[in-house]
Amino acid sequence: MPHVSILSGSASDEEIAKKAGDILKLNNITFDYQVISAHRDPDKLDEFIRKSDANIYICIAGLSAALPGVVASKTKKPVIGVPVSGKLLGGLDALLSIVQMPKGVPVACVGVDNGENAAHLAIRILSLANLF
Repeated sequence: MPHVSILSGSASDEEIAKKAGDILKLNNITFDYQVISAHRDPDKLDEFIRKSDANIYICIAGLSAALPGVVASKTKKPVIGVPVSGKLLGGLDALLSIVQMPKGVPVACVGVDNGENAAHLAIRILSLANLF
């Protein structure tokens, strides 16, 4: 059972996921990494969340950045969103999409492309629950 599940909506986000994974490894936190698009693979995402034993989700997404909100709508576990920089708006579109979640669907948000801080936040959350 991984402590953290890192999800990205596209394989092009792998470098950000790797940065998060490096911090988790350094702190002996178990994790897995999946590429599942909220738009292109909604059924696969539903099944993954339903079967996952992870305590926390780190969701990396650009453009409309739907992935963190969709995951948060399907679990009561903490979700950390990492907005990805884009060519046109530099990640502002993704940042605003992640921080503007409706009431009752909370998503923590770190800086654009900041997978490292997402991992550090996950570690702090896990430490509060004495999960590692």
